[in-house]
Amino acid sequence: MDRKRIILIDGSSMAENAFYGLPSNGVKGIQSMVMKLLDAKEADYFAAAFDSERENGRKEFLKSAGLYEELLKQEELLKETFHSMGISVLDKKGYASSDILASLAKRCQEEEGEIILLSGDRKLLQAVEEHVTLKLPAVGEDGLEFKSYSIEGIREEYGLEPGDLLGVFGLTEAKGIGEKTACDLIKKYHTIENIYQQMEKIESHRIRETLTRNKEKVRKKEALSALRRDCDIRLDYTKTLEQAEIQKIMDMDFVPAVFPGEEEEASLESGFHVVTDLLEAEAIFLKCKEGCCLGIQLVIEDKALSAMSLCLSETESYCFIPQGTLKPEYLAEKGSEICKRAGKAAVLQLKSQLPLLKITEESPVFDASIAGYLLNPLKDSYEYNDLAADYLDLSIPSRTELIGKSSMKRAMEENKEKAVSCICYMSYVAFRSRDLLQEALEKAGMDKLFYEIEMPLTYSLYRMEDAGIRVERKLLKEYGDRLKVRIAELEQKIYEETGETFNINSPKQLGEVLFDHMKIPGGKKTKTGYSTAADVLEKLASDWPAVRLILDYRQLTKLNSTYADGLAAYIGPDERIHGTFNQTITATGRISSTEPNLQNIPVRMELGREIRKVFVPQEGCVFIDADYSQIELRVLAHMSGDQRLIGAYKQAEDIHAITASQVFHVPLHEVTPLQRRNAKAVNFGIVYGISSFGLSEGLSITRKEASEYIEKYFETYPGVKTFLDGLVAEAKELGYAASMFGRRRPVPELKSSNFMQRSFGERVAMNSPIQGTAADIIKIAMIRVDGALRKQGLRSRIVLQVHDELLIEAYREEADQVKELLAEEMKHAADLAVSLEVEANAGDSWFDAK
Repeated sequence: MDRKRIILIDGSSMAENAFYGLPSNGVKGIQSMVMKLLDAKEADYFAAAFDSERENGRKEFLKSAGLYEELLKQEELLKETFHSMGISVLDKKGYASSDILASLAKRCQEEEGEIILLSGDRKLLQAVEEHVTLKLPAVGEDGLEFKSYSIEGIREEYGLEPGDLLGVFGLTEAKGIGEKTACDLIKKYHTIENIYQQMEKIESHRIRETLTRNKEKVRKKEALSALRRDCDIRLDYTKTLEQAEIQKIMDMDFVPAVFPGEEEEASLESGFHVVTDLLEAEAIFLKCKEGCCLGIQLVIEDKALSAMSLCLSETESYCFIPQGTLKPEYLAEKGSEICKRAGKAAVLQLKSQLPLLKITEESPVFDASIAGYLLNPLKDSYEYNDLAADYLDLSIPSRTELIGKSSMKRAMEENKEKAVSCICYMSYVAFRSRDLLQEALEKAGMDKLFYEIEMPLTYSLYRMEDAGIRVERKLLKEYGDRLKVRIAELEQKIYEETGETFNINSPKQLGEVLFDHMKIPGGKKTKTGYSTAADVLEKLASDWPAVRLILDYRQLTKLNSTYADGLAAYIGPDERIHGTFNQTITATGRISSTEPNLQNIPVRMELGREIRKVFVPQEGCVFIDADYSQIELRVLAHMSGDQRLIGAYKQAEDIHAITASQVFHVPLHEVTPLQRRNAKAVNFGIVYGISSFGLSEGLSITRKEASEYIEKYFETYPGVKTFLDGLVAEAKELGYAASMFGRRRPVPELKSSNFMQRSFGERVAMNSPIQGTAADIIKIAMIRVDGALRKQGLRSRIVLQVHDELLIEAYREEADQVKELLAEEMKHAADLAVSLEVEANAGDSWFDAK
């Protein structure tokens, strides 16, 4: 006797988890799948089961997401469709659709049935038996199709019996336990109960810790994944679909009713479309063939995907909004896939998307924001509206104009139309501006800088941010306590020196005390009182102890608020700070640090330097710190070509003492500490285009003396003078100054009618090529060090970049190799006329390594 062929459809899971977003599309998608089964003549009997009541937690989730009522309407529409197709619709109070299918499968198998379960719920894999097959919707090469699971298929894929999968479903609820690990655990211990009873036998400390931490979640998931097979419900085998009836159904044109308000959304802007349906999304992604061109943007908030936009042409942009079975994880995965196979892919602010956009340096992704920054580093932002105005001649509303300061998720709820426009503009502008930006980079000679330095750096910076740097909370608190004690001591000393008690943090009160009451000369009166700015007080500090105490007090109160108290707010659950490092902030090309700023720790005071003691490596690691020695002076020697300065460096001795010897015409061994200090001030001052006034202020000497020092310096190093004058002349002619690697810094101040502005422009023209080149070199070094660590398969990683310094968290067994690698890559980051000197040290804290 032939076995009865039966297809049982899990209506609720198909409606909730299969392919729906817009109701009409969802029902059409399910209809299409069922019609394929009818056409293939795979069964004689069809039935569809629906939940009578959802599990409460799931119900509350759907309600909170605003999906529950819509889902009920969807199910009713689907039930009507099944009725019209002659398919039995079943439900049973107190039973989920998956339980009904599991019960029916068991009974139908006993009644000589060959059963196919059609569901979007993987827990029905447990119901697979010798004559029971499960078909799960999957995305194939030709779009949506089914993947079949027989008992042999489950054994092959999981290495387990179907009934053992309950344990796998429970274990994978623990974040960090993947499917393979879960299967291995179940193979060995058979049940979750046994695993928890024999935890001490599990070798991996990480797995034990993860299972212990997630025990409640694992147990709950196991309970929710268990199938019931006791539902007393039976099929009516008299309702057989004969071939003639099947053909009649196949010939019908099903157009399910659309509920009010569920019409397909019209374009919000010309060519902008909203996508909330998985079937429609997949069809769009299938358009992204190998070598295609696209613009893409992932909107990430609170580490989760709020939306994604995709632009495929000037008239075709999509905003994908996760809901129903159009999951954020699916969109992120698809976004990553199409970026990898694209010929050209453009984004804005790539680094912010890398947590979910899983691509590497090898992908053809073009960051339009970084390109815009290179072409004009003086702008405040490089958002889509800025690029549209500058390169597309388009005036479009900014994000702030569209949605204010609201998060995108909230904006979707409050003004969906404007939110969608904002999201689509991002990928649209990236797509439209890409070729124009690339052409501009090539014309400016910065395409190599973009592709070989800035774009690879994006990935290295992301990896560094993702790694973070560990902070010892206890040490941070102890440091803060010490600061507070020292601040209190300084307060009392200040009161004693000034002879009165006042608010030290009030510029007005402080000015009155110093310049009116104490009669300290040199006070500068302003409209609001005396100026107590740092540059004013620094000149007085050597003669007035109270002023020195006040400057120290300010340093310590800043340390306390910004670091001792401030850093604690940034320490994550992993006890690490994951700061943000910016590529598009500084005009010179230097990387900047925010949230928190780890590049601006005061180091003049010993107590300031000691903040580095709270930064410590993880267990089993040490810090290795390396920084360049006088990199900007070495760049100056190379770029100027001054043979005397180059020769001074090649002597490999104290450059400041050598300069003092040559400038002041004294033998090297007779150079005094004061002469060396003055030479050092001139050496570094020249790099920044220092004036005689600035040097006189810094050294507390007359302007005439300062002018003589500078003249003697240029007499000693005439090539430097020629070089700097040439930089100013060239910047006046071209409108910008350029680094050795082609980085441009516009200098509009050189054309100003204001003397002060022009003088500032001249200093910028002299300094930018030197500082920009130094910035490029440390970026190249960072890329090479990061690449070498990964290429050599080392676990050590860069955790911090501070101007000319790199800090690596190195595993102890890798420390020697890392130290050598670090020095080697940094020394050879650029080929200069003088060597790049690097000092690398190891330690158990940043302080010790520094």
